[in-house]
Amino acid sequence: MTTPTHDHIVRSYDGELLRLNGEIEHMAALASAQIEHAMRAFEQRDSAAADRVIAADAVIDRLEQEISQDVLKLLALRQPLARDLREVYAALRISSDIERVGDYATNVAKRSRILNQSAPLLPARGLSALARVATEQFAAAMAAYHARDAEQALIVRASDTEVDAHYTALFRELLTYMAESPQQITPCTHLLFMAKNLERIGDHATNIAEATWFVVHGEVFAEQREKADLTSQ
Repeated sequence: MTTPTHDHIVRSYDGELLRLNGEIEHMAALASAQIEHAMRAFEQRDSAAADRVIAADAVIDRLEQEISQDVLKLLALRQPLARDLREVYAALRISSDIERVGDYATNVAKRSRILNQSAPLLPARGLSALARVATEQFAAAMAAYHARDAEQALIVRASDTEVDAHYTALFRELLTYMAESPQQITPCTHLLFMAKNLERIGDHATNIAEATWFVVHGEVFAEQREKADLTSQ
């Protein structure tokens, strides 16, 4: 028979986990908005909007630090075991992945300001398509985490090849464009870095999906996930 004190402790701990999960989802929403705003600033060649994206990155960084502190407190005071321990550990990993997503959005905004100093480039249209696929993968990864849906997380993990394929296609298009128009090498190089930033968002979405699988099943994937990034070939 449980005691009132035990019930209070359990409710308190559950409340702390709920608050931690709420912080993570708030952080993910901010990171998603950062990607959207960075791409809008790029597409509209709006340097002022890019500046706002860059300034907002500090909020995501601060949230990641707060989540890390909350995780340490939970580990020290509650000493969670089994599934609870996996929940706390995954929260730490996922907050780090979300922070990196915010960083990549910021990098896109920074380089868009530089590109505004030169004429628009035709291959730049492919960047929006890549951003859309990466953003959708990130949203799907967070939805799987919210629902603790391991099967959906598995689908997200497999979808990383789509992001890689878009990145590879844009990479090759930019190389061809630079070969034909050497005077455009500098702006195209910035586009290449921006494309890589977006591809990395897909990688972090995959990390979140793998963390969700770990929470549910208590195991990590033995095999490496399939990759379709052929830019090194």
